[in-house]
Amino acid sequence: MHEGGCHFTLVYMTRYPPYLAMLSGATAAVLAVPVIASLAAVPAAATPHSAAPAAVRTTATAPATTTATTATTATTATTATTATTATAYADWPTYHGNGARSGYAITAKRDNVQPTQAWSIPLDGAVYAQPIIVNHGIRIVATENNSVYRLQGNSVVWRRNLGAPVPRSALPCGNIDPSGITGTPAYDAAHNTVIVVSVLNSPIRHIATGLDPATGAVKWSRNVDVPSSVPGISPTAMQQRGALLVASGRVYIPYGGLAGDCSSYRGSVVGLDLTSPTSAALWNFTVPTSREGGIWTPPGPVEEPGAGLLVAVGNGATAGTGTYDYTDSVLELAGQHITDSFSPSNWRNDNAADLDLGSQGPTIVGNYVFIAGKSGTAYVLNKAKLGGIGGQVSAMSLCKSFGGTAVVGSTVFVPCSDGVRAVRINSNGTMTVQWHAASNINGTPTVGGGRLFALDYQAGVLHVLDPATGKTLWTMNTGPVNRFAAPAIYSNAVYVGTLAGVKAFVW
Repeated sequence: MHEGGCHFTLVYMTRYPPYLAMLSGATAAVLAVPVIASLAAVPAAATPHSAAPAAVRTTATAPATTTATTATTATTATTATTATTATAYADWPTYHGNGARSGYAITAKRDNVQPTQAWSIPLDGAVYAQPIIVNHGIRIVATENNSVYRLQGNSVVWRRNLGAPVPRSALPCGNIDPSGITGTPAYDAAHNTVIVVSVLNSPIRHIATGLDPATGAVKWSRNVDVPSSVPGISPTAMQQRGALLVASGRVYIPYGGLAGDCSSYRGSVVGLDLTSPTSAALWNFTVPTSREGGIWTPPGPVEEPGAGLLVAVGNGATAGTGTYDYTDSVLELAGQHITDSFSPSNWRNDNAADLDLGSQGPTIVGNYVFIAGKSGTAYVLNKAKLGGIGGQVSAMSLCKSFGGTAVVGSTVFVPCSDGVRAVRINSNGTMTVQWHAASNINGTPTVGGGRLFALDYQAGVLHVLDPATGKTLWTMNTGPVNRFAAPAIYSNAVYVGTLAGVKAFVW
């Protein structure tokens, strides 16, 4: 269930140099590195320079499944200073910056000064997806109005609307109104394409669209609902909340249910071949439970080097004495099949009480996988053999966790509902809590520039923490945000999607 109710090839290491740098060297050495040492090792970045606002561009004509619109001028809050020497900084092309969802911008500029708001741009809908930065600094943001924007400095370069979103009244349940683009887009570098999934009405359906990041032109579009041959699924009840993942020539699209867990849904992942996106058969996997088992957490699938995908699965239909149905789990997927799995020994009770692992993304830490969820218990798994039922390496009472983690060296920053925690994964797979932030700092963390960013999502305040101690250094007002809002980092800036648009803070 979700909130309120509820692959890889060796190209990975070269596609995501920040993750390669973080994990280079012997595994034992990586696991022994404390967070402060890892952060101190980041090289100094080049000095950025200010950008002039870009002119607004009218997007190219869309195919029948989309509608083209003309972008409107952004509202400037302060002078923008977020442009950089493009080649000096790693992009943030997917949720948390890379396929491992590490949330660590290793090349971000280091400077011990307070971030200040550079600009605030109102958009045409709420932003639930994390902003992404692609192709040497192109900033892309998507809204629940089914619009995708390119931003430069304090201006909108282009806006592409993909059709009217679905009102809450047209859905059997849910807590987003309207529903448009919810899952974080992903960038296909091989074809220079930004991929988003929008939900459209009459009939309700999910459409993947490939966009040119420079111009907003539509390259292709394709229905990506779970094939109708899979029983127990209605597109009306399926929500595409988890982030998209580009890996091994496909984009992977996860599905869970709507808030309230109504109607007919089963957790699924659909894969779309990016060489022939409009014609190739869809890759698809559905959790083998009769109902629920959502793959809904915002980080979406995680790339596992040399193995496939890791996904977190919510509670399913089986409880009591029922047969194991691979819910309340971490699953390894390859070739549309489960190749490994983990579930707590009390998975039936977790299912019955909605206390599953589906609320937080799996986290790769060297030879281990860290996972927590709604029950308050955290687990460390052996990445080479996840452990089946009750086969964890270690477990500890930690917190209820919702959203994405960040990882630096052997330290995992966990989005706990009662305050972010830093947890070191020791070389033997045990866990040590290093610090616990104030209880109101409960949003998804990201790290860059020698600082950790996490929201108090209830108050709409972005906290800047010392990642070594958890101490708040500075705070900035963002205005209202959704529960899973995740800051994106590039160069000397952090970008936060809000319920009204997007804000940038620079240092």
